[in-house]
Amino acid sequence: MSANTTPADAKPASPKSGFRIPKVPFWAQIVGGLVLGVLLGWLARSQDISWLVTTLDKIGGIFIQLLKLAVAPLVFFAILVSITNLRKVNNAARLASRTLLWFMITSLIAVAIGLVIGLVTNPGSGTGLTPKDGGKPEHAGSWIDFLTGIVPTDVITPFTELNVLQIVFMAAVAGIAILQIGEKAKPILTLSESILELLQKALWWVIKLAPLGTVGLIGYAIATYGWDLISKYATFTADIYVGCALVLFGVYPLLLATVAKLNPVQFFKGAWPAIQLAFVSRSSVGTMPLTQKVTERLGVPKEYASFSVPFGATTKMDGCAAIYPAIAAIFVAQIFDINLGVGDYLLIAFVSVVGSAATAGLTGATVMLTLTLSTLGLPMEGVGLLLAIDPILDMMRTATNVAGQALVPVIVSARENILDREAYDRATSSPVDEPQTVAVAA
Repeated sequence: MSANTTPADAKPASPKSGFRIPKVPFWAQIVGGLVLGVLLGWLARSQDISWLVTTLDKIGGIFIQLLKLAVAPLVFFAILVSITNLRKVNNAARLASRTLLWFMITSLIAVAIGLVIGLVTNPGSGTGLTPKDGGKPEHAGSWIDFLTGIVPTDVITPFTELNVLQIVFMAAVAGIAILQIGEKAKPILTLSESILELLQKALWWVIKLAPLGTVGLIGYAIATYGWDLISKYATFTADIYVGCALVLFGVYPLLLATVAKLNPVQFFKGAWPAIQLAFVSRSSVGTMPLTQKVTERLGVPKEYASFSVPFGATTKMDGCAAIYPAIAAIFVAQIFDINLGVGDYLLIAFVSVVGSAATAGLTGATVMLTLTLSTLGLPMEGVGLLLAIDPILDMMRTATNVAGQALVPVIVSARENILDREAYDRATSSPVDEPQTVAVAA
């Protein structure tokens, strides 16, 4: 035997000798996508490069379409499984009621902030816009449509037309029925849980494409709308962003510190991956798997998180259903020279709390806006004034929505003494599902 023979238990050569692809943090990928998107959008608009505009549109459109592709089945099985998971939680009825209560409390605070900002800044004055610049939307929401539209006429149409509210209704009925049937329905429940895991895994792959989707979405927005349009809506846009920022970085930390007795910084560390994805994707439902993961990472029991997060993704909308309609209603009223009274402001608050399910976690809040305007008797043409700027606004609105959807389960868990505070204190801003480092031989 040669003296140079390597022993069987010898350690392999250090991987440091090979080339290691650097691992870029997910947040850095998102920021890079934002910067690249702005640059490409500016280039496409300033140089009138039509093919680049089209390319950016296709990239962003495909990313959103992939998210929407999973929305209908994801909502159905997530709601169904979340309801059945309540059987594993002690005091399930109490937790559900506390969750709903805090949804309402935070929505009221958010709409109050929106109203104050709108009244102080007068976003509709000095824009140069007139009622002629608006146009009636193709579909307008009303309370009759909202209430009667909850119950579907058949089981197929809600999925083909992506009526999330009706899907939630069917899923809730199916989930309650499974609980009532008991052991005999266990095979259906097992199948539903497997399908939900499959959908979440597939959607996780889509989430990994978020940096690329960011390039397309932001780039197309800049190339299409430019800064000129934004300048017309400067006050309104600033109002939405300031209002959402006050709720996101003011109200939420205050509630965490005073009500839940928790460190707000730790919350944002743990929830940040979901918040930044929501900003890019503009979809609460599309972000839902990630929101649930970060909520569990913050110490919320999995059984409770699997109920509260899907429930929140379809009903908890502080950005889209509270701040936005409040400021938008004041904006539209000023454009059409209509005076709003105290009763109108109370109606806005009522609609924001009760009608928030109308937004259904999809991109955009047009349905919620039309519902608010119709309740106040304001012209529907006002919706047309805001459609052009909507994608810019929707990013911040959705980020606020998702943060609230993670916040409430944390608050409720802390108050009910079921929060894993050690896990909460350990939470970091790192991705919840980090890929393995890839090493390539030199």
